[in-house]
Amino acid sequence: MVVPRFYEDLNVMHHKTMPARTYYIPASVRMNDLVEHRERSDRFQLLNGEWKFQYYNSIYDVTESFYEKGYDVSGFDQVTVPGVWQMDGYDTHQYTNIRYPFPFDPPYVPQDIPCGAYVHNFEYHREKKASKAFLNFEGVDSCFYVWVNGTYAGYSQVPHATSEFDVTDLLNEGENTLAVLVLKWCDGSYLEDQDKFRMSGIFRDVYLLKRPEKTIRDYHITTDVEKDSVVVKLDMHFAEPVETKVTIEDKYGAVVARGETAENGVLELTVLNPVLWNAENPYLYQVILTMPDEVIVDRIGFRTIEIKDKVVYFNGEKIKFRGVNRHDSDPETGFVIDVRQIKKDLMLMKQHNFNAIRSSHYPNAPQFYQMCDEYGFMVIDEADIEAHGPFMLYRKEDTDQNRFHRWNEKIADDPAWEKAIVDRVQLMVQRDKNRSCIVMWSMGNESAYGCNFEKALAWTKKFDPDRITQYESARYRNYDITYNYDDLDLYSRMYPSLQEIEDYLKNDGSKPFLLVEYCHSMGNGPGDFEDYFQMIHKDDRMCGGFVWEWCDHAIAHGTAENGKTRYYYGGDHGETIHDGNFCMDGLVYPDRTPHTGLLEYKNVYRPVRVVSYVQENGQMVLHNYMDFDDLKDYVDIFYEMTQDGLTVEKGKLANVVAAPHSDVTVELKLQVPNTGKIYLKLIYRLKKEMPLLEQGYELGFDEMKLANEDDRNRQAVKWLEQEKAGEIIGVKENDKQIVLQAKDFTYVLDKRTGLFENLQFAGRSYINHPMELNIWRAPTDNDMYIKQEWKKAHYDAAYTRAYRIEVLQNKHGVLIMEHVAVVADTVQKILDVEMTWKINEDGKIEAVIEAVKDKEFPDLPRFGIRMFLNKKMDEITYFGMGPQESYRDKHQASWHGLFRSKVAQMHEDYIRPQENGSHYDCDYVELTNGQCGIAAVSKNPFSFNASVYTQEELERATHNYELKESDSTVFCMDYAMNGIGSNSCGPDVLNKYRFAEEAFQFQFEFIPFVKG
Repeated sequence: MVVPRFYEDLNVMHHKTMPARTYYIPASVRMNDLVEHRERSDRFQLLNGEWKFQYYNSIYDVTESFYEKGYDVSGFDQVTVPGVWQMDGYDTHQYTNIRYPFPFDPPYVPQDIPCGAYVHNFEYHREKKASKAFLNFEGVDSCFYVWVNGTYAGYSQVPHATSEFDVTDLLNEGENTLAVLVLKWCDGSYLEDQDKFRMSGIFRDVYLLKRPEKTIRDYHITTDVEKDSVVVKLDMHFAEPVETKVTIEDKYGAVVARGETAENGVLELTVLNPVLWNAENPYLYQVILTMPDEVIVDRIGFRTIEIKDKVVYFNGEKIKFRGVNRHDSDPETGFVIDVRQIKKDLMLMKQHNFNAIRSSHYPNAPQFYQMCDEYGFMVIDEADIEAHGPFMLYRKEDTDQNRFHRWNEKIADDPAWEKAIVDRVQLMVQRDKNRSCIVMWSMGNESAYGCNFEKALAWTKKFDPDRITQYESARYRNYDITYNYDDLDLYSRMYPSLQEIEDYLKNDGSKPFLLVEYCHSMGNGPGDFEDYFQMIHKDDRMCGGFVWEWCDHAIAHGTAENGKTRYYYGGDHGETIHDGNFCMDGLVYPDRTPHTGLLEYKNVYRPVRVVSYVQENGQMVLHNYMDFDDLKDYVDIFYEMTQDGLTVEKGKLANVVAAPHSDVTVELKLQVPNTGKIYLKLIYRLKKEMPLLEQGYELGFDEMKLANEDDRNRQAVKWLEQEKAGEIIGVKENDKQIVLQAKDFTYVLDKRTGLFENLQFAGRSYINHPMELNIWRAPTDNDMYIKQEWKKAHYDAAYTRAYRIEVLQNKHGVLIMEHVAVVADTVQKILDVEMTWKINEDGKIEAVIEAVKDKEFPDLPRFGIRMFLNKKMDEITYFGMGPQESYRDKHQASWHGLFRSKVAQMHEDYIRPQENGSHYDCDYVELTNGQCGIAAVSKNPFSFNASVYTQEELERATHNYELKESDSTVFCMDYAMNGIGSNSCGPDVLNKYRFAEEAFQFQFEFIPFVKG
């Protein structure tokens, strides 16, 4: 073996690395633009680019000294650094959530560790005033050995931490060779069991820093904010002592404080009348550290975070974290995320009203935090620790209680792991300690609790008492031992039910409550943002939450024949141990197209809300949910009143003044029409200029239904009241069918089902397949548990059978009265149904369905009628909630309006297909081919889907690019649909959103028509 076995030695995490320090980029002169353009510094030499690469299936295959200068690498391949070798076609992708993809045998890892040998030649020229050289790797997974010009330079692990090597004496003037051996696994992999694809390689930047011998090595900036001033303390550590001038400037470049360091490197400066940093106004000061041969420019924001009376305060104000969990993930580059990709994420987050980010579950690239400083996000910085795998070890007593009890035995509470765990926390804190955006340190994720985390927390609070701490996994422990939680500031939970939160606040409440993960955003969902919002805002001890999670994780594999990207998830690369599509749980698709769930979040967390509106006198109460901005500075408020979806009045409210967290009363008198459905919509647009948002950007809206004399939708009334004279309907009947025939139509009803199997109107065939009573939906990801009960009840195989059919006829039409049932093989009758069809002489079909469910059965997925319309009927008009999909618990981003679309555009293209595209609270729907069509209407609001796919196809296909279109336009008109919720990794659907009715009545009408 060409390397020492540091990779299985818990006492060796790093060898020959420099001590951890704060992140900065020096230059020979002052440079203010190095955050997103650090390559502009003359002291920064980026080594990214094309490197020689050789992949080995086993470390034992690395038998030659490839790192020696002059070694022939002509047979090596070429890859781009940064990169991960799985994305380059080596090894294979694997996604796991909890389970280790190798035997649990710490500190040992599989003997045949896959590894990659990298070789890179580069030019280096020593500078007289910066003769020292430091080689930096910002991210390598999992561990690596480094050689410069054939000489061993060091070893390091911890993928998401910076490793720095002093290579001054190893570099030559002119051409140099850098060689790196990266191992896929090491003992640290037991602490890297995060919910993500497993990828390997040099995935962050590699660069040299050219430094003087006499310079600052590290510095720590702390602030003491008083009422009218802030004391800035700098604690500097020198490579060799050097005269250092310190200047602090405001954002306009005016000097607000200056001084020179003492020999001990400590300096205190006072800034008078400071502007404080917050997520709404991220005001930054520049700190310029000037030495004879080097200048470091940093930025700081003055702010405080503290807990008083079990409430979190930021700059003295009660705060709510509107947060999201973010992984580094890209379908084309994997873990490799550059400044451009970071900025795109931050812009989208700002557009959708987030103010906080959790770096789940490892530190991000250092520029990420500088950009959060600049653009205004509060950050939970999380250590690169997750030891979830021990929870899944084989247990004779296989209960959750026993698994929780013993989870911490092997790592969290084993002193052998203390050095490794504390090291990872220290690496994070030391690198990121000067970032103002970081308000909270997280000890890691889902690793249980024990003595090692007690030590990590104690060190963190001693080193940095000014930030707060969190570690959700502290609740998982050996219940027979009393642990110390004094250094843990928050009580944080993942996916608790609302009842659990209420119980904690009522019975304990000793620490502020943080939803560190909630509203699991997998597939079609979540459906409970509004309910958690209400819970968060009704108690000051609730400090907010972080949605799981930002983006779907997937690997792009080119384009399918239908033009869709082939996104692969767990199991698609042939791996046997995987967790399927559980990685597809984000608010945005892999390419950052927003999910409808993200639109839900945006409007739930709009900056303003209507508290009340008295229509008679126009008195409206608004609440400002901003933490620091007055409404007069932040938003312009526009209004529009619609009648059946058409705007009849609009305008803008005069300058609305409301301090943060306060109410204001404004007057808005409207002339409300006497007829039609009238809605008032308030639209909130950004008033001030912000770095990532355009002035005028829509931040959210409120919608209110207004009262009037006749609040029925006028077009729906026209359809309901439409009566046209026609010929008497002819009725023919045999054992199987009832045929209804008139001048303009022929309808055929199947006597075995009581449903129509053929509808012809004006010489055109309207349906391709028989009508169905429909109780099934293609399970959503959030149905993953309840669908087991649904399938046990055989809902997916249910069909309709008739017992009795009576036909009555008079001069105005035909009345068909039926007793039918919804049944399925092997189980008792699911629904007992009395159904009446009234067919008018003009072809209108009126239906009344009364259903009673057997009480033994679980909640229904849905109930309604499914029709397979002629595929040419692909144009749709409806009045209801749109334009995006909406459900009984997921419609906060939708509004009532008159919408038009192509049926194909109604489909929400989830990567794993599932129920989608329903529209809630509708009055009528019209489907046409441009010449003729059919209207569906009801006196009571209903939901509907119109799709080019059947629910069976949505359930069959495991990827969206596999979907095959139906030969029909599939139209589902639903009395009700079960709620969406977030049960894929959260509580059950709330009772108020369940379709739990055991008896119900559904009335509706179908009206075929010809245009003109």
